[in-house]
Amino acid sequence: MNMSYNQALKMIRIYFTICELHDNELFFVSQRFSNNNEPEFTDQEVMTVFLFAINQEQRFTISQIYNFADNYLKSWFPKLPSYVAFVNRLNRLGETFKYLCSLLLCAKLPENYRNDYSVLDSMPIITCSGKRKAKVATELTDKGFCSTKNMYYYGLKLHALAFWQKGGLPFPESFVITPASENDLNVFKQNWAQIENRTFWGDKIYRDEIFFNDLALSKKAIMYTPVKGIKGLPDELKQRDRAYNDLFSKAVSTIRQPIESLFNWLIQKTDIQRASKVRSTKGLIVHVFGRIAAAFISLIFNY
Repeated sequence: MNMSYNQALKMIRIYFTICELHDNELFFVSQRFSNNNEPEFTDQEVMTVFLFAINQEQRFTISQIYNFADNYLKSWFPKLPSYVAFVNRLNRLGETFKYLCSLLLCAKLPENYRNDYSVLDSMPIITCSGKRKAKVATELTDKGFCSTKNMYYYGLKLHALAFWQKGGLPFPESFVITPASENDLNVFKQNWAQIENRTFWGDKIYRDEIFFNDLALSKKAIMYTPVKGIKGLPDELKQRDRAYNDLFSKAVSTIRQPIESLFNWLIQKTDIQRASKVRSTKGLIVHVFGRIAAAFISLIFNY
């Protein structure tokens, strides 16, 4: 298989972007303190192969990525190491990919985004079924329940806070990973409750009237969620308020629905939700942040 001219240009663009970012910022995250601090196959090349294979070739597993590079990119990367060495090199770049994600997301915001409107939600990243015993990255993962899929699983939750934009996908402002059992509301309180002058749109899990009343007063930040039924409320009152509650809930759901489309896009582009082939904690960090970086590296093609 020969790459098209356009594909070759994209790989070159990825490589030069990674080299520039590495020289200016990523170097401080990936710096080696050993005798092998200048390997023949550089960290920049490892990252380029990984990002290009996922973004342009839809090669999702590490073995698929390596085999693609070994079969078709040897003329570009003649110092490609063995598969085991490649995996070891890749797994030590988890923090580098994490930092790369923040650089990419800050690099180019859409022109029509609303910096005062944010949508938020979470999605599961599954290392194994809830019916099995988890053995991978147990210090980061645990057992949780996904209501969308109606299933128990072991793994992580990927939480996203994203700027809303009319007619397009929300643009991520922040990603947070937690064990699967972590409550979404707790994640908001720990990571995003200090944001001022913002209107948030979430699902029912984010309802906490006392907390958000205080937040509105102290930070001028408002959380809108669909109306949650009150247990024990008389039927007469339920009927009286139903029309208003249904309209309000539909309006909130309409605004926050695109974040589900963002997650679906991320899954389609990178297969991020399936982490069953990950075999280590470092590998899981690369799996999450490497794939987010692979999805958003396309931003550089628009410059």
